[in-house]
Amino acid sequence: MHRAITFFLLLVFSSVHVDAQQKREFRAAWVATVANIDWPSKPGLPSIQQQEEFMHRLDQLKYLGCNAVIVQVRPSSDALYPSSIEPWCYYLTGRQGEPPFPYYDPLKFMIDEAHKRNMEFHAWFNPFRALMNSASNNNPDNHVTHKHPDWIISYGGKSYIDPGMPEAREYVVKVIIDVVNRYNIDAVHLDDYFYPYRVGTTPFPDNKSYSQYGERGDKDDWRRNNVNQFIYLLNKNIKSLKPYVKLGISPFGVWRNSSKDPEGSETRGGQTDYDDLYADVLLWMRKGWIDYLLPQLYWEHKSHAAPFDVLMPWWNNHDYGRHIYYGLGVYRMVGAHSGPWAGCRELLWQLHDIRQYTKTPGYAFYSTSCFDKITPAMTDSLHSSFNRLPAFPPQMKWLDSIPPQAPTLKAIPSAQGSLLQWHINNPTGEMIRYVVYRFVNDEAINLNRTEKIICVQTDKTEYLDANANRFKKVTYVVTAMDRLWNESKPSNTSSTLADQ
Repeated sequence: MHRAITFFLLLVFSSVHVDAQQKREFRAAWVATVANIDWPSKPGLPSIQQQEEFMHRLDQLKYLGCNAVIVQVRPSSDALYPSSIEPWCYYLTGRQGEPPFPYYDPLKFMIDEAHKRNMEFHAWFNPFRALMNSASNNNPDNHVTHKHPDWIISYGGKSYIDPGMPEAREYVVKVIIDVVNRYNIDAVHLDDYFYPYRVGTTPFPDNKSYSQYGERGDKDDWRRNNVNQFIYLLNKNIKSLKPYVKLGISPFGVWRNSSKDPEGSETRGGQTDYDDLYADVLLWMRKGWIDYLLPQLYWEHKSHAAPFDVLMPWWNNHDYGRHIYYGLGVYRMVGAHSGPWAGCRELLWQLHDIRQYTKTPGYAFYSTSCFDKITPAMTDSLHSSFNRLPAFPPQMKWLDSIPPQAPTLKAIPSAQGSLLQWHINNPTGEMIRYVVYRFVNDEAINLNRTEKIICVQTDKTEYLDANANRFKKVTYVVTAMDRLWNESKPSNTSSTLADQ
């Protein structure tokens, strides 16, 4: 029955073209820890269960073709890692300020497990949220709400660090840079919460910092400038410490409506980045302060207020030489029995458009646990229709455009298969991934054919192809990729024959 349903869905979705799978495509999913949305399943689990659940999440995403995971490591001025600055997170341990038991470092564990699967790890920070519930503060004394109560503003039932306080902005930068310095992350990722979403007609009560630092200018411009300074300072500190660590931001899906700005999109967004969250994300792209944007496009094609088919090309045309990927609302499929989100068709349509019509294809699913709640047939359709073959994240040549040297390859035939061995000159000792391509029976060598990739592994310079003797002749090529996915020229070709 399960196979029959899968086949039926594939027939239904045949009107959405199954595209040739691309070699370069950012494929990710968010793992939200706030309120235990995605991981861990509840607070205070034993460490081994936390680890098993996280590995299950990664295996889910690997099956879906993902090459990156975006994990929330700082939900509300707390930490899912040992920190001398902020307390352990309640959602991890069940008690704010207490470490996991038995003790381990969750962030190091998660990074290592992601890298084992050749997935980037993007550490996701909520920069200015201090409390999920203003009326309840069970934090220890080292929490920012106790150490710096003058920085804290309560609004809409939550509490926030005031972005208008220069010392507060520097504090948040310090927290993030501590992680960049101590951990082998691939990117820093920020969500859409800079200034909070507007609550009705109630203004955000930041008159104190405005009167102290606003210099009597326009308050909206002052707020935007506060966030601009934060982003500039954060990127400057990241790149001065580790130039290869990316900075990515996931803003709300509407920058501005065209009714307010001719450069804006033909949308009717009730709130926008520029006017309500005070996030001038286009400026950050133009200035080169960030490496990628991941706008949250959680609406369907032909939506009345914010159509996907309007917003995706709008963002694609505002990349300013940086990468734009697209946040996709898988959560809208959960429990949908009618309308555009009932079934996979809308999601596959969006993936098709991203793959066909954007400059640097890429997307992230919100969020991982939603794949537990939709039918396995839908997940299988996504795997088989779009992401059966591997893809590598697009290169960011402004960070690094120099690939490693090509390996030198030797293939040794045996009854157990072909043993591949190679060596490479790597004088700096940088992290290198190796990509093994196999071509059979005199096929032409074409490294764009991702179906010919049989292995991707990090640092190890040997591989046994146990399936080699199924073919009369096999020819191998190995390339080297650095941590920013620059691929070397191919190695020499090396072949084996089945009768050797």
